[in-house]
Amino acid sequence: MSQPILQVRDFTVEFWVDGVWYPAAIKMNFDVKAGGTLAIVGESGSGKSTTALGVMNLLASNARTSGSVKVNGVEMLGASASALRKARGKEVAYIFQEPMTALNPVYTIGFQIVETLRTHFDMGPKQARIRAVELLTMVEIPDPDLSFDKYPHQLSGGQRQRAMIAQALACDPGLLIADEPTTALDVTIQAEILDLMRNLKSRLNSAILLITHDMGVVADMADEILVMKDGLTVEHGSADQIFNSPKHPYSKELLAAVPELGTSAKRSLDASARKQSPVIKLENVTIAYPKRGRIPEFVAVRDFSLEIYPGEIVGLVGESGSGKTTVGRAAIGLLPIKSGKLEIVGKDISNASQKDLFTLRRHTGIVFQDPASSLNPRLPIGESIGEPIFLAKLAKGDELNKKVEDLLEQVELPRSYRNRFPHELSGGQRQRVGIARALALTPDLLIADEPTSALDVSVQARFLELLLDLQDKLKFACLFISHDLAVVDILAHRIAVMQDGLLVEVGERDEILKRAKHSYTKRLIAAVPVPNPAEQKKRREARLAGKL
Repeated sequence: MSQPILQVRDFTVEFWVDGVWYPAAIKMNFDVKAGGTLAIVGESGSGKSTTALGVMNLLASNARTSGSVKVNGVEMLGASASALRKARGKEVAYIFQEPMTALNPVYTIGFQIVETLRTHFDMGPKQARIRAVELLTMVEIPDPDLSFDKYPHQLSGGQRQRAMIAQALACDPGLLIADEPTTALDVTIQAEILDLMRNLKSRLNSAILLITHDMGVVADMADEILVMKDGLTVEHGSADQIFNSPKHPYSKELLAAVPELGTSAKRSLDASARKQSPVIKLENVTIAYPKRGRIPEFVAVRDFSLEIYPGEIVGLVGESGSGKTTVGRAAIGLLPIKSGKLEIVGKDISNASQKDLFTLRRHTGIVFQDPASSLNPRLPIGESIGEPIFLAKLAKGDELNKKVEDLLEQVELPRSYRNRFPHELSGGQRQRVGIARALALTPDLLIADEPTSALDVSVQARFLELLLDLQDKLKFACLFISHDLAVVDILAHRIAVMQDGLLVEVGERDEILKRAKHSYTKRLIAAVPVPNPAEQKKRREARLAGKL
């Protein structure tokens, strides 16, 4: 048999924190063969991403590694900087979990892809630009020629993820390490990205190491599955064996926590709620990003109307770039509206001053899509969570400390984490910090922009229970922006569907999910992956044949 592309033996990663070495991945052993896909699954903080980063020596300076990691028979641990530079990008490519922090904010995405191409190939600037535009087209970024000259902050979360995937695929790598590659992507683009990765694998007979919490993606892609908990491998077997006859209790618990579309209990809103004044009301709202240099004004949302009542959760779904996040940011005054009317708790903020908005923001909270870029890297997370309470003059000193610790407990993080910095937490743990901060002022309106995108299924299930419990107690209105229809199915009373800046359909949850009228909504529902390898294969083949 041919040698595995990636061979990991007794691989251990430890971090030096406060004078103690803490193990994050312990005695890892696995192979990834040419043409094969190994998925590593487990809770946030279990050591999945640490293992993947350690493979390519991309760990922080307070980490130490031991064991052996070989790529095509060449030892990576202890390799020289020049050997690693040659391997990274060409032999091994990495799709990072958080595109906003992985992409350089001061360079255009086109420049960053061109830089990758010209580092590894003898290419001129024009040839590299043509290839970069081809790659952006392949990952379905709108207007690739125009997007080539955009900076990361000018793209939506899903578009940034696609730009990073384009960069990773640029050199046709033999091994692709994909750390939550579809986290920020809507289901239709997710299906296409998975097809892209599958095509790369079959075309080059390359290998994929997939780190994900989405068991639908695992069912779609993986040949083998390795289950991690607390830095240890608890189960390792074929996809069929893990999905259909898992042996370890933790594997069973993970699979039981996976939300499936159409299986949630019916959620009904108290009839009296819709007789009250809406917490937020948007009437014929249009939102545009102004002209900047050579880039013309871009109208992101047109003629948008929606009301959300006390205690109601409205799920806002649609493809990446459809305008979901733009609506969410405008809803609490982070973006101005071009026309129309926007009211929050009965006050018109269509043309509000910064002073008016400061007062109103005590009634609102927002969970951002990119947890790493929304937390101050220089502040311990306890200060980030306590800052809104302190600025609102609601508590200080010991009382503030107690509130911060209570909020950490609400999102299932240890109180001791208050002194840790964002880079010392996993992606899912950072997202929970963002959620705790958003709930700090017990808001009337919560804007949740993909709050579960970085959470593994078991933590996601507990978080959704927590959110429902808090919402039942506090009766805040919630605009829940998500590409995960199964999560929206669990939470939402109503669902609103956006396409290309327009609201194409809105209605009660069951009405949208079971009796959708618009063809776009039907396409979104058909693209949702199911956590069953055999069933997912049938659905994929039917979708590719145009039958779904």
